Amino acid sequence: MKAVRMHAPGGANALVFEDAPDPKAGPGQALIKVHATAVTPHELSWPSTWRTANGSVRPFTILGHEFSGMVAALGSASGDVAVGDLVYGIIDAWFADGAEAELVVAPFANFAPKPRSIGHAEASVVPISGLTAWQALFDRGRLERGQRVLVHGGAGGVGSFAVQLARWRGAHVIATASADNLTFVRELGADVVVDHRTQRFEVVAGDVDVVLDVVGGETLERSRALVKPGGTIVSVAGESQSTPYFFYVEANRGQLIELARLIDDGAVKPIVDAVLPLSRASEAYQRKARKGKTVLEISA
Repeated sequence: MKAVRMHAPGGANALVFEDAPDPKAGPGQALIKVHATAVTPHELSWPSTWRTANGSVRPFTILGHEFSGMVAALGSASGDVAVGDLVYGIIDAWFADGAEAELVVAPFANFAPKPRSIGHAEASVVPISGLTAWQALFDRGRLERGQRVLVHGGAGGVGSFAVQLARWRGAHVIATASADNLTFVRELGADVVVDHRTQRFEVVAGDVDVVLDVVGGETLERSRALVKPGGTIVSVAGESQSTPYFFYVEANRGQLIELARLIDDGAVKPIVDAVLPLSRASEAYQRKARKGKTVLEISA
């Protein structure tokens, strides 16, 4: 198969488009023919990208931990999955090879039927960002109708889903964004949008029940004072890993099914900034998405 592999620890220039061995599905797994995979730029610096669990250097790592495609083979029988099914999902075993390849192996519990109303490119941006937003707002933040939520980075991969999901839940949504994305984030459903370069969000936001942070640092520290008693801060910023607010997204088939339903119902729209062929993965990692995420497309 064709794949993009990292030959050595480093940046995007260490990625090589080349032939790689076909993976094989084991018990409880499916072999997926990948049609599209979304780019998570921070993945280049994750220790799990270039180290094994025991600390040695990983040779020829395949990145990309979310995908949309078709089931090509099954490692064992499953009543819920059949060859030919169109599916989307997440590889949350971070030391495992990912989906920047023509084929990827995924456990049955990690994927679900693809949303019917959108293409593979749009579906591929949902698993990591959509699940992260869902788990941050609802599993950890316990966000309820009528509550106030502050979403940092409302135009980004996680933020764009968080704004839409919070609106769907019936919360009052305050979001931060850059000046050129203010209108876009309002259109996603934010009640108030703060230009993070020219406005102090704590002046505009007031007391909130939930903060979803994707920035860390000073932004996270300034957010603490805004949370009401009994409220929650949730962070996915890498530098906040040592805080009680931080969490890693986890695969959840039921939540993927619910996200697909919301997408097909028109309540949530995945945001794709650009689509590039798999052979241009190095370029995709070097570009900064203005809205949502960049996608790598693999020929059908």
